[in-house]
Amino acid sequence: MYYQEKGRETMGKYENDVKRLLDLIGGKENIQAVSHCMTRMRFVLVDPKKADEKAIEELPSVKGTFTQAGQYQVIIGNDVSVFYNEFTAYAGIEGVSKDAVKAAAKTNQNPLQKIMGTLGEIFAPLIPALICGGLVLGFRNVIGEINFFNNGTQSLADISQFWAGTYNFLWLIGEAVFHLLPVGIVWSITKKMGTTQILGIVLGLTLVSSQLLNGFSVSSTPADEIPYWDFGFAKVEMIGYQGQVIAAMMAGFVLVYLEKFFKKICPEVISMIVVPFCSLVPAVIIAHTIVGPIGWAIGDAIGNVVYAGLTSNVRFLFAAVFGLLYAPLVMTGLHHMTNAIDSQLLASPSKSTILWPMIALSNIAQGSSVLAMSVLQKKNERAQQVNVPACISCYLGVTEPALFGVNLKYVFPLVCGMIGSCCAAMISVGFGVEALSIGVGGLPGILSIKPEYYLIFLLAMVVAVVIPFTLTFIVGRIKLSSEDRFGKEAAAPAAASETDTASADAVETEAESTADVKELKSILDGKVMPIEEAPDDVFSQKIMGDGVAIEPSNTVVTAPADCDVSVVMADTGHACGLTLPNGVELLIHVGVDTVDMGGDGLKLLVNEGDHVKAGQPLIEFDPAKIKAAGHPCTTMLIVTSEGNASNITMHSGIEAKAGETTVISWD
Repeated sequence: MYYQEKGRETMGKYENDVKRLLDLIGGKENIQAVSHCMTRMRFVLVDPKKADEKAIEELPSVKGTFTQAGQYQVIIGNDVSVFYNEFTAYAGIEGVSKDAVKAAAKTNQNPLQKIMGTLGEIFAPLIPALICGGLVLGFRNVIGEINFFNNGTQSLADISQFWAGTYNFLWLIGEAVFHLLPVGIVWSITKKMGTTQILGIVLGLTLVSSQLLNGFSVSSTPADEIPYWDFGFAKVEMIGYQGQVIAAMMAGFVLVYLEKFFKKICPEVISMIVVPFCSLVPAVIIAHTIVGPIGWAIGDAIGNVVYAGLTSNVRFLFAAVFGLLYAPLVMTGLHHMTNAIDSQLLASPSKSTILWPMIALSNIAQGSSVLAMSVLQKKNERAQQVNVPACISCYLGVTEPALFGVNLKYVFPLVCGMIGSCCAAMISVGFGVEALSIGVGGLPGILSIKPEYYLIFLLAMVVAVVIPFTLTFIVGRIKLSSEDRFGKEAAAPAAASETDTASADAVETEAESTADVKELKSILDGKVMPIEEAPDDVFSQKIMGDGVAIEPSNTVVTAPADCDVSVVMADTGHACGLTLPNGVELLIHVGVDTVDMGGDGLKLLVNEGDHVKAGQPLIEFDPAKIKAAGHPCTTMLIVTSEGNASNITMHSGIEAKAGETTVISWD
């Protein structure tokens, strides 16, 4: 295959793979838009079902595929820019910007998916706070609600002034997270919709002001004692919306659309004065007189329906269905709705939720299926690179790597996990297990459970472990092929082993003749973590290769050794590829999904083809801008090709100094 390029013909490096990918993805007519980042081709397909995922993943240059937010992403690696150029040239199509791809991707979503996607994007920035708040309340349960002492009559806080003080102090965080949740919700809505975030914060504060009757006290306050504003012609109850989700969301969208309206009609010269005033004041009035009461009623109705289902005579059926279907809900994104329902239940007079324990049990069940797969595939090194981190993250409450990386791939582990989750959910709901907070899933989820339900929840956890593990192990022994269990290498003839030995000897000889680097210094100041903890599945599952992740405490990425700059993302500045004298190839990736920033807050300090010295600056970034865009600053250093190196060791769990601390080494 040849391409016409500026009057001359050149053969493509990825000739066969480019041609095959175009056919397997459904042809040119199935491509609505295509772009790329540092490691991935990003497609928006007319009909995603036409893409032959299994065949695409078998292409030599493809390291994996996944679908996210309407985009079909094909992982290529450091050479993605070369592959992309050859692909677009061969296909005869024009690439587009990342923003255009994201916009086009929304056409692949039905209205419900768009709503759920928006809901997910609103709640996503709040999840770290919810998790933290859940852990805090869980710890408060342990020290203040469980009577361990004096024959079961006193808690740790009852017998110790220190722990009593700690118990009371920690409520400062718990209140901020769960009582003042509307502030975070309205802020997140304005951030998502691109309007003024400080106005959202102010509106949120007016919903939870100390001047108002606390929303959690409304049910216990006689109607004639509820305070009100008297405007002469009308009275408005001074009720706060602490913990209310639906009301806060409705108020947030009122503010957003008011601001967009006034920005559109207001002259630029006075917009700074007129737009905030004409947006915020009516939004506050509407929030307390119209949408607040309506949202409160809707939230109560939803919470009451769910609670009634979970406490009725058919609660076992309700629990069975929810436990069975929660994992598929995660894969569709519809599970984000449960965050709103859980939060609404916590705002009810009971101040607890029966729903969250089932979610934690579903996490455990899917993780147990992966654990069984890990045992079955213990000799399949490639599979274990996905199984082990996916199992750990699932047991800690993050299920996506397990669902998409393992269980959905083979299907039967997903089904076995769903069965185990169903059984555990029926036990939990049958005995009325309640949680005092949300956000802490998986095995640590027991910390959020009311102390009186610890033992029964522990029983449900055992069921969520044993049933999925046993079923997956039994079915897996029947269904998995030798290649699935032991890897492709197990089927290779013995001659291949001899050839590999000879090749290894040749490589070793070559390595000895090459000036070799034996270690890589840290590229940043900060905490070095195992790559499995990276907040991006492509890296955490080692699809690109092994390496380390760094939480930076400075803002300049430096070269880990003397090397050549082999590839750069000149338009975005968020990543670069390096090649060492011994053939080791590295990828440095600043942040997660920072390609979407279009270079804002990121500055590339080198060019492709440059030779750099250890410690030389490569990329400068602005953490504030990255975080403001909703992205983690976690920076990855990945070994994408081992070259002549052997016995590569990753050094994590340490505080590193750029240019001084060794983070990767080899023989």
